[in-house]
Amino acid sequence: MDSWPEARIRELIANATDADVTRALSRELLHPEDLAALLSPVAAPRLEEMARLAHRITRRQFGRTIGLYVPIYLSNVCASDCTYCSYAFHSGREGERRTLTPDEIRTECQTLAAHGFQNVLLLTGDHPQAAPVDYLARAVAIAREYFPSVSVEIYALKEEDYRRLVDAGLEGVTLYMETYHRETYEKVHLKGRKKDYLNRLAAIEAAGKAGVRRLSIGALLGLYDWHVDGFWAALHARYLQKECWQSAVAISFPRLFNVPARHTIRHPLSDKELVQLMLALRLFLPEAGFNLSTRERPELRDRLIPLGVTMMSAGSSTRPGGYARYGGETLEQFATEDRRSPEEVAKAIRRAGYDPVWKDFDRAFVE
Repeated sequence: MDSWPEARIRELIANATDADVTRALSRELLHPEDLAALLSPVAAPRLEEMARLAHRITRRQFGRTIGLYVPIYLSNVCASDCTYCSYAFHSGREGERRTLTPDEIRTECQTLAAHGFQNVLLLTGDHPQAAPVDYLARAVAIAREYFPSVSVEIYALKEEDYRRLVDAGLEGVTLYMETYHRETYEKVHLKGRKKDYLNRLAAIEAAGKAGVRRLSIGALLGLYDWHVDGFWAALHARYLQKECWQSAVAISFPRLFNVPARHTIRHPLSDKELVQLMLALRLFLPEAGFNLSTRERPELRDRLIPLGVTMMSAGSSTRPGGYARYGGETLEQFATEDRRSPEEVAKAIRRAGYDPVWKDFDRAFVE
């Protein structure tokens, strides 16, 4: 990021020409300057061309498969104060705050395993006292009894703590930087451990060094200019591919929609801009997985499948105990736009000509 400050990125994007876009589309391995060209307004009229190339690259690297996963919210107790999040204490949203017991975790896992899921993502708020590492290790071990692939989306840990979770059966870590723009980061993260920008930035690499096989990153689109945050996220992904070469790296594209009254979405991006960002990053990162959550509308998710998506969530509930106790009801952190059942999402994937994949390796591989 020191080598690619915001001013340099903006200058490249503003000065990009159609010839720069053509050069970027002709290269097998893109340079950061090529990425800037593909993120520029000059590239917007060439989205169809970019989409065809992105489709070919994704088919070559990943075939006709879309992985499916489901999140389990272990806890919605949070000690950080992020202005954009309804889990925050000062968000103004009311609702039950709770952390699942080991028995409740097991019940959630049993409910989801019955749907055929074999890839689960465990989530908590940013509160080490409510969900300490011992608790997380036990949760991973319980989930591992039901699912071959267990990932977490939790607060930033140290390398030795990630290693404890790996020993319990952890395969993946998702950790969004939220925004790479430091000034904005400090404005929207008011207190708590998450306020430490450098600690947050370094944690995903610590997970890779601890033996985590799947690393997922992303910027929360809408917190800052998507051109700049997208550029930095792409550089971060390429850095992780080199430094954590034994791990698979993926990027997510969460957009801000439903936020507490105290937060204003100052940098919203349209569907077309989201598509341009995804296409540019697919061409820059041909081997990276692309995750698409239920934040997006069903019809948009279906149309994005051929453009680089490799993993989708389905049947998501953002409420602790939301599957067994509340029947899939969502709550608080963000509202899900795609509320189709896992079976309906799988049918949509098949209609698009792809195979829904519940897991992509044999259990013996990780045992």
